Amino acid sequence: MIKVLKKGLHTSIQDLGRFGYRNFGIPLSGAMDTEAAKLSNLILGNDENDAVMEITLQGPRLQFLNAKQIAITGADLNPEINGISIEMNTNISIQKGDIIDFGVRKTGVRSYLAIAGGFQTELVFGSRSFYEGITTKDKIESGDELDFSIMQAPLDSSFIKLSNQKYDKTKLSVNQGPEFEMLNDEQKQFLFSKAFTLGLNNRMAYQLKETLANDLSSILSSAVLPGTVQLTPSGKMIILMRDCQTTGGYPRILQLTDESINLLVQKMQGELVKFTF
Repeated sequence: MIKVLKKGLHTSIQDLGRFGYRNFGIPLSGAMDTEAAKLSNLILGNDENDAVMEITLQGPRLQFLNAKQIAITGADLNPEINGISIEMNTNISIQKGDIIDFGVRKTGVRSYLAIAGGFQTELVFGSRSFYEGITTKDKIESGDELDFSIMQAPLDSSFIKLSNQKYDKTKLSVNQGPEFEMLNDEQKQFLFSKAFTLGLNNRMAYQLKETLANDLSSILSSAVLPGTVQLTPSGKMIILMRDCQTTGGYPRILQLTDESINLLVQKMQGELVKFTF
């Protein structure tokens, strides 16, 4: 068991998502950076879909009430055990009573803490991913106690030390969205010739600060996915994320690849990105 001494900014439990329920309006959810989440599990010999802790910008303070193996991947939020810095992207032995803290952010936005055997929070519709209205809570709070599996997966020596994803890239690979051809040539050129500034963002969506002159009509409410770029009547572009709704009525002009979603969610408000085919 782990006791949460301090909650951090936005800390939650996520696996790879809740599949097969979108027809009921239930979002996919899951880890924002699926590559980093999978990596944390692979280092420990877990199944890649085992539940991990997603830590955003400001980490929690955690006390381990049992000895265990862990791995931390994704954003480097300067993790420490009992005040001593620890390595990222490798397996770490935790002893009973050890306390993990996170310090000043170095790179990225979201960090992933995996534990051998995975976190054992409530399973709802086939997933342990937190989501308000689906699970009992949507984020971890101070005083919470988190269960984990007592099973220890055999460590695969080939995954003892793995490289972190690079977060300095600015190009987001995209495909055409269903309404892309409704755009005129000038609008298309604007999309691919300009760098866009990241605005307000959360697990549901990222806004871009620059606007695209828009005379398109709204569409019938249609399916959307994480990575769908919607164009609002005011010309604002919204990139949907893991907790996004299942349908929407704004034109879907672009669709990010999964690799680009993983890159985007590690960027701060104010950073620049460019779309590319």
